[in-house]
Amino acid sequence: MNGGPSGFNNAPVTKTFVIASALFTVFFGIQGRSFKLGLSYQDIFRKLSIWKLITSVFAFSSTPELMFGLYLLYYFRVFERQIGSNKYSVFILFSVMASFLFEVMAVAILKDPTSNLLTSGPYGLIFASFVPFFFDIPVSTWFRIFGVRFSNKSFIYLAGLQLLLSSWKRSLLPGICGILAGSLYRLNVFHIRKAKFPEFITSFFSRVSWPSIGNPPTTPARNLAGNVPSYTTRQVERTYASAVASSAIEPSEDAVATLVSMGFDQNSARQALVHARNDINAATNILLEAQSH
Repeated sequence: MNGGPSGFNNAPVTKTFVIASALFTVFFGIQGRSFKLGLSYQDIFRKLSIWKLITSVFAFSSTPELMFGLYLLYYFRVFERQIGSNKYSVFILFSVMASFLFEVMAVAILKDPTSNLLTSGPYGLIFASFVPFFFDIPVSTWFRIFGVRFSNKSFIYLAGLQLLLSSWKRSLLPGICGILAGSLYRLNVFHIRKAKFPEFITSFFSRVSWPSIGNPPTTPARNLAGNVPSYTTRQVERTYASAVASSAIEPSEDAVATLVSMGFDQNSARQALVHARNDINAATNILLEAQSH
């Protein structure tokens, strides 16, 4: 399942976070210190270890966790494209902080000073992202494998389940805390969904010159509907008009409502869905491409 155009187009914050997570993990792996990652009761309450607190946000403790974790972070870039880099930065900060507070409370309750209770990695952010993924990303296709029915969202859930159980209790607890943090964000606690950072903070990520990953900016973005070139707004409108005239596909009202809830105009949302053959992810990216010009 794709999350829209390949690469990190319109997702600079996700790009920075993914690269930072990979670099931290590789660095500690090369140093042979991966086994020291993770948080215990002593790290939090007896001898506060600042470096562990920081690295626990980014660095995974094993290669399988890194692979599944980066895959999910990369897929969830779709949310940055939907709500914008500024609000997505708020979502990251809230998810990390809220899940960490839940983890601290859980460690305080369990009180086991002999072992690392929490595995390392951005579990809070990843599993907080499953909350909007469950509620806001509709199922667009169903298929069967050996008689078992799957949707286009099933493989994301399976990757999440693999990551959740990768270190058993040590990964299960941070995953549950992340889901709780994502639920609080969705409930708009403290009106967090309206919060924004100053523009100069989020614009910094757009200016960071990381190595190019995915399609270069000059290459037409590829999404679920195929290759869609970068149109001007008028060109997109003309394409929409021709699509409406030539296509018999009727947009789903649920899909239209979902796009409208993201802040898009109803008519534009309907036209984008027609052009994207009722694929909400592709329609979202068409609308975002139109807004970027």
